[in-house]
Amino acid sequence: MSNGHAIRGTRIGATPALHSERGEPVPRQNVNYWCANGHETVRTFALYVEVPQVWDCTCCGWPASPDQDNPPERESAKPYKSHLTYVRERRSEEEAEDLLAEALAARAAARGERLI
Repeated sequence: MSNGHAIRGTRIGATPALHSERGEPVPRQNVNYWCANGHETVRTFALYVEVPQVWDCTCCGWPASPDQDNPPERESAKPYKSHLTYVRERRSEEEAEDLLAEALAARAAARGERLI
């Protein structure tokens, strides 16, 4: 039910302009990309641009290519290493114990305490 306000919420010029008023649209092409999981991603590009050979799949994030029969393999990602993991790679347990003892002694000396 419109209660007499059929054009409510519109203003002059809010309708889409004709192509003749704003120019012709750029010619486009649709490119299909497939990932190793079989997902298809369709992207639209202008005809005059160079189409990328690899695009991230919108479903799983794996790399996808226009070649459906030979999709690219997923690149192996390095596992996340924490700061502590890197420290453990650089120092042995004995070195870590020595550093901890030195740090505790310096802290105790700063407070004026004696270590047992």
